[in-house]
Amino acid sequence: MRSARRRRRLSMTSLIDVIFLLLLFFMLTSTFSKFSQVELVSSGTSGATQASQTPPIFVQLTPDALFVNARATTLETLPLRLQADRASDDPVTVILALKGEVTAQRLTDALVSMRQVEGVRPVILGTS
Repeated sequence: MRSARRRRRLSMTSLIDVIFLLLLFFMLTSTFSKFSQVELVSSGTSGATQASQTPPIFVQLTPDALFVNARATTLETLPLRLQADRASDDPVTVILALKGEVTAQRLTDALVSMRQVEGVRPVILGTS
């Protein structure tokens, strides 16, 4: 004959504690991205009031290439190329034209690279 065993209910407290500890562990060991800000100024506010004698620099950004005044360059050498193409230390307008499917991250990387040069005012044109 079988002995009549009564089944015990499982306690959920231990399971909840383990899940909480795992959640706490993953939250404390994960790395969080550091977001930076890129300041943009509307071209209609400052460009119309000040006439600059310095010719603008034309930058074309594609998904896999970067051209400054029709010369190929990289994001790492962009500040040096902009500094070399400036006629003087006066503020210069950089016309940034996007061509093709340029991602927002690539555009942000280009703007952060341009920020390293003092007196650069970027104006962003749409994709063509």
